[in-house]
Amino acid sequence: MRVVFAGTPQVAVPVLQELLDSDDHRVVGVITRPDTTAGRGRKTVRSPIGTLADEHALDVISPARMTDPEVAEALSRWRPDLGVVVAYGGLIPAEVLEAVPHGWINLHFSLLPAWRGAAPVQAAIAAGDEFTGASVFQLEPSLDTGPVYGSLTERIRPADTAGDLLQRLSEAGAVLVRDVVDGIAADSLAPVAQDADGVSYAPKIEVDDARVRWSLPSHIVDRTIRAHTPAPGAWTSLGDTRIKLGPVTVADADPDAPQGLPPGALVAGKRTVHVGTASGAVLLGTVQPPGKKPLPAADWARGARLDGTERFA
Repeated sequence: MRVVFAGTPQVAVPVLQELLDSDDHRVVGVITRPDTTAGRGRKTVRSPIGTLADEHALDVISPARMTDPEVAEALSRWRPDLGVVVAYGGLIPAEVLEAVPHGWINLHFSLLPAWRGAAPVQAAIAAGDEFTGASVFQLEPSLDTGPVYGSLTERIRPADTAGDLLQRLSEAGAVLVRDVVDGIAADSLAPVAQDADGVSYAPKIEVDDARVRWSLPSHIVDRTIRAHTPAPGAWTSLGDTRIKLGPVTVADADPDAPQGLPPGALVAGKRTVHVGTASGAVLLGTVQPPGKKPLPAADWARGARLDGTERFA
């Protein structure tokens, strides 16, 4: 099977590597998002998928949009049988979907039809779901609605961040994608329409979504922070300063935790920093002031010289 692969971030790398390692399929071309610039020197940064493709001397294009003429030209040159998409970061229009004989399949990090959209893992953690998974489905012009070829289930662990969960799903999902490609090539696998019930949506995360609201119960604060770690990073404000926070520990039942802390109120000890919520305290893990690296909360508190009157907002 001649495969064209479209993807961009690190989470897509295990899938492309699995296809490259296959003896039965050939990756004939790769589509990834354009290079970006980062850092003080504004250095050009290649996407993780672009980097892996370069290492394997694959033909790569980085169009600004999938409607750009170079996409049609590349598909004509590559002559793929099937397209595979993992976290590409852009919509694939109908004319591109139809240009490949077997169409395009997508690895989506949820058990469809739950959490259609851009941020399914973050949504599942924030909602307190006990299980999530990954689905391989046939791409259609509409959002994540196509019939499903296969899926896998993954338990969400109590301390999982979005990064932790995505890593496990991407590794397991790579094998699932390979199995689906095998089935399509053998004409032994047919997709099944998604259920009409159980549809939910996980839209793109906006900056305000990652803000910690201390007026909510501690378990919601915990989920919010884990859902947005490592990206875009959960945050709060101390005065006029925006501060990023790493995962916290819910301390509701800890007899040594300060009792009756108002939401957002800080209590710094020699080795710990607690913050009040609507239902009890949480123990801070790491704190990252602007322009600095993450610090253990107690180290940050000493440097910030807290006097006991401060509150996160």
